[in-house]
Amino acid sequence: MQTFIASVVVFGLLIFFHELGHFLVAKRVGILVHEFSLGFGPKVFGFNWGETRYNLRLLPLGGFVRMAGMDPNEEDDKGIPENRAFNRKTVSQRASVIIAGPLMNFILAALLFALFLCSKVFNLLPPRWER
Repeated sequence: MQTFIASVVVFGLLIFFHELGHFLVAKRVGILVHEFSLGFGPKVFGFNWGETRYNLRLLPLGGFVRMAGMDPNEEDDKGIPENRAFNRKTVSQRASVIIAGPLMNFILAALLFALFLCSKVFNLLPPRWER
């Protein structure tokens, strides 16, 4: 059971940083973000902050960032300015939003590796963790 919980936490951390990359770049280029969700399925917890709905969902198997202009049939997109829609941004802006997710995974890996390396170099780990 401990391994399962650890796996969910690690996987959740990866998903969070991946989706955070999409979210931050979308906001930076002026895209309206309707929803930032971790997990799939029914909502467990959620709140609104600014123009975005933040949700934690039941199944921790992924996540998503729902942006204006991604789905042409989206009801929430009616009445928003065209310059706030994903599909109205330049190719480089759209590409940057898409690339930001995987790029954040690389950044997270580099940060975790640096943290691990520093803990070894500066002997920060407790003695019981040493082999």
